[in-house]
Amino acid sequence: MATITNLPTAEDTNPTGDDSLAAALEAQQYLDARLNPAPTSTSTATATKPFRSIPIIDLAPSFSGSLSDRQSVASHIHEACTTVGFFYVTGHGIPKPLCNATLQLAERFFHELPQASKDAIHIRNSKHFRGYEPPAFTSVNSFTTKETKEAFNWGYEAGLDPTGGDGGYVELDGSTDGSKNQWPLEAELPGFYEGIAEYYREVNKPPSNPLQFLLSLILQVLQLCRHLCHLFALSLSLPENYFDPLVTHPGGIARLIRYPPSSNPKPLSSVTEDEEIGLGAHSDYECFTLLLQDSNPGLEILSSDGHWISAEPVDGGIVVNVADFLMRWTNDKYKSTVHRVVNRTAKERYSIPLFFSINYDDKVETLPSCVSEDNPSKYQPITAGRYVLDRLNLTVKTGKY
Repeated sequence: MATITNLPTAEDTNPTGDDSLAAALEAQQYLDARLNPAPTSTSTATATKPFRSIPIIDLAPSFSGSLSDRQSVASHIHEACTTVGFFYVTGHGIPKPLCNATLQLAERFFHELPQASKDAIHIRNSKHFRGYEPPAFTSVNSFTTKETKEAFNWGYEAGLDPTGGDGGYVELDGSTDGSKNQWPLEAELPGFYEGIAEYYREVNKPPSNPLQFLLSLILQVLQLCRHLCHLFALSLSLPENYFDPLVTHPGGIARLIRYPPSSNPKPLSSVTEDEEIGLGAHSDYECFTLLLQDSNPGLEILSSDGHWISAEPVDGGIVVNVADFLMRWTNDKYKSTVHRVVNRTAKERYSIPLFFSINYDDKVETLPSCVSEDNPSKYQPITAGRYVLDRLNLTVKTGKY
């Protein structure tokens, strides 16, 4: 991202008057400090023990009727969140064929949809960053001037929620006129959205069109996110349903992402300067992220001692990582770990992240159990949607568009 020359003011972008914009700017400054630390700098992140591997957690026991089984899984999540901030989940209940078919859907979007049709749904047409995002349009930090990834972004719709939602969905900016997704035309990608509606009408029938797997995945992943909210609550010694009132119409931005092949494949090395960054180093903004990735490596996680650790794909596994809201809730107990994507292979790489948030109109405030006289809250309350939108605005070179 080039130097931001036209940052939005609090009056322009934050009519609620809370500290979301200030928090977004602080998060960006923290990220820059992590990527270019002063020789004597110290922080909560750098004070933690370095890691060299990513934990793998089997979720299967968490679907048990036994509270002790669920608490056992939650304890593993607690350990992963306080040390790495990332973990793989297996036993999550989402069929592997469904995951594979959805990754194939991503490939179809980028290869079959004409460029003019992609441009017609460009994210510049959306104040919520929905639609097609070409390479280098956004950049998540001040050190990566050109990202090679391209993406298709969409957000929560009540029709994509197996619960139907509560009718109270609020957008990132506080508007209440429904989600403003930009979908490709049915005639150009048959079944891309109509398959979604068909699946809802015949929910007990297996999808007849490969594109219908997209809906099936979203349905299951959204419910998996709610299940993980229960486990995160248990991991923090909270009632299992603590977060339920906050996810009745949750934010859920998802992306299909294509990373082009490397023109000069090189293995990960601490002494080699990376020339082609797919997605620059960043932390995620929401509660947590679920990442479905293909078999090509590319995700890399920054350890507290400055080493990049490759998150090699795990067969049947989905990556989960702590994002900023969980770190703020827990007063830094859980780590929103910096990560990036570099495709070091001669193959295309595809991934599908879902950035799960609480309801955008709800507040993120440090949990009482994570505050004490000796450990006061490090964070002011923020409105969830405003914070995410302010962080997104900072990824565009002018600060907004």
